[in-house]
Amino acid sequence: MDTLLIILAVLVVLALGVVLWGVGSYNGFVKSRNLIQESWRQIDVELNRRYELIPNLVETVRGYAAHERNTLEQITALRNQARALAGQSGGQPSEQRAAVESELTQAVHNLLVSVEAYPDLKSNQNFMQLQRELTDTEDRIAAARRFYNANVRDYNTRIESVPSNIIAGFAKFEKATYFEVNDPMVRQAPDVNFGEISQRPAAADQAPQIAPQQQYQQPVQPPQQQIQQAQQQPADRPPFEN
Repeated sequence: MDTLLIILAVLVVLALGVVLWGVGSYNGFVKSRNLIQESWRQIDVELNRRYELIPNLVETVRGYAAHERNTLEQITALRNQARALAGQSGGQPSEQRAAVESELTQAVHNLLVSVEAYPDLKSNQNFMQLQRELTDTEDRIAAARRFYNANVRDYNTRIESVPSNIIAGFAKFEKATYFEVNDPMVRQAPDVNFGEISQRPAAADQAPQIAPQQQYQQPVQPPQQQIQQAQQQPADRPPFEN
């Protein structure tokens, strides 16, 4: 009888431990999911702020840099597309929206670089103010994105890990979506064509430089021609000194 009670007590303790572990894991998933949603709202606020700044920036640049028409049209189209995707997804992250936002970030960066060729635009007070606000917004987006992706990484790791994946599957917790910016200009490694370098003629690389005054020197005559000229010289020419 005592042995049976001990076994029952052990089973009750184990069952209670499993229940407590399950409740703790479930609450941990809920906390992580809420943290992800909160960190995403910070990104969404800054993205909407960028949507508001871009039209003013485009109109300001258009007045000074008409040659940047293609870039301005691209930025406007990407801005409208990103805003439409935000409305379709209810403001939630998605891979498609992240891709469009990445292109928009690169397009805005290219525009700010290209205006270096327009001194009048760079000195415009309205443009300078918009540039500062947009730069600060981009910095806050980058910081919020890093915080959001770190929370997503921890959350997804728990969903895929054993034994927490049991609770995730039972409670139907799904993996969160990263919000990454894939900048091809940053990620692309320098393209070095070693085949072209190996085919380059060695003589062309190692040929010595000829000074301009040496390019017009009289060519050296063959020895036989020199002897004939010596025999034709006047007889009163003094002989060579020893």
